[in-house]
Amino acid sequence: MNYKAKLNNIKAFVFDFDGVMTDGSIWTYGDRETVRCGNVKDGYAIQYAVKKGYIIALISGATSKSIDNRMEALGVKQIYTGCTNKMDTYKLFLETNHLQPEEVVCMGDDIPDYEIMSHCGVAACPADAVQEIKEIADYISLFCGGKGCVRDIIEQVLRLHGNWFHPDAVNW
Repeated sequence: MNYKAKLNNIKAFVFDFDGVMTDGSIWTYGDRETVRCGNVKDGYAIQYAVKKGYIIALISGATSKSIDNRMEALGVKQIYTGCTNKMDTYKLFLETNHLQPEEVVCMGDDIPDYEIMSHCGVAACPADAVQEIKEIADYISLFCGGKGCVRDIIEQVLRLHGNWFHPDAVNW
C-alpha cells in the first residue's frame, strides 16, 4: 500500500531526537554539557500539530535538560528520554493514548529506532538515515535530520487531513 494512503489514519507522531530533530552533531563542553542544533521550521510544525490536536511524542535514548526544555516549549507533553528499550516505551505510549499502531507515524534514523518503526502505521526517516532504517521506511524524506524532515512528514499528514495552514483562513 502506498504510504500516502496510510497517512489518512494518522493521529500521532513519534520522533527520535538526535539525527531526526537534529543533524546528529553534538558539541561537548568541558563541564560535560552537550549542545545540539535543531530546525525552527521543524519546531513550528510540531507546535502547530499539537495545536491541531495531534499527539506528539519523543522517544530518545539521549538525556538532556535542553531536549526536555525544547520539547516542552513546543507543547510536547510526552517526552521519553534515556530510553534503553524504545519498544517498551512505544507500547506504553500506545496504551496510554489508546492508539493502534496504524494510527502512528514513527520517524527514526538509526538502529535503536528499528523495532518501533517496524510496528507503526507509517515508518519515516530522514534522507541521511542509516541503510537498515531506509530499508524498512515507508517514506524517506527528501530532507536530512535537523534540516526539515520533521516538518516534511507533519505537513504531509496535516495537509492530507485538511489541517495545514491555508491563506484563505487567515483573519487580518
